[in-house]
Amino acid sequence: MIVSDVLAPLLELVDVGPALDAARANVDSALSHPALRRSGGAVAAEVGLRSAVASAAIEGHGYDPEEVRAGTVTDPVVQGALRVARETDGLADLWMKVPRQVLARIHVLAARDTVPPDQLGRPIPGSDVNRLGALLDLIAGGTSVPTLLLASVVHGELLSMASFTGPNGVVARAAARITLIAGGLDPRGLLAPEVGHLARQPEYVGAAGAYATGTPDGIRSWIKHCTGVVSLAADDLSAVAAVAGSPEQL
Repeated sequence: MIVSDVLAPLLELVDVGPALDAARANVDSALSHPALRRSGGAVAAEVGLRSAVASAAIEGHGYDPEEVRAGTVTDPVVQGALRVARETDGLADLWMKVPRQVLARIHVLAARDTVPPDQLGRPIPGSDVNRLGALLDLIAGGTSVPTLLLASVVHGELLSMASFTGPNGVVARAAARITLIAGGLDPRGLLAPEVGHLARQPEYVGAAGAYATGTPDGIRSWIKHCTGVVSLAADDLSAVAAVAGSPEQL
């Protein structure tokens, strides 16, 4: 039983509740697209590629998605993001049971060939282990707030703490996406919020910085950015599903 939910007060921040509700409605509408009943697997693969390419681009390793799709891009950050995307379903199955192990696995996948092997899967010495532990406790059932709010906090905390060497941002964005899947908002992994973060990168950077201040306004700004990006991901999913369901694709 949750005795004291430390995230519950965030629901009282101005406009946060309505923003979460609106994003949830957009996601539910997108996931009900008829084409997903027969093309969901292909769409999930496409979304995984888009999410990986966008996340690497935010990290400063941008490439044409078609080049990545063709297998001609060997950039280790891109390859790491792709490895994470390929294992997303399995990671999501374990995320709320053993989040520490899953987070370590995300870092191993994302940072291989970019940091020394003895640093893979381990927080940077001197990082705030108590803060990280508190976050992992929330993921493991320490909160009952909506999944999107938890995912926003997971993302913001991992960016702020910067606990992992190498592409820490890729780790943070992957953990947020996995939270959406494991928490049931996006059970089939059909949303690519990273695409929206990239499209709104100045806002993303600014909102992440605001979150790091720890002020109510800063946290509110970050949550509203994340809800807006998930709505964008839902719109993008609807467009991808429409293409997948067109006669030319059958």
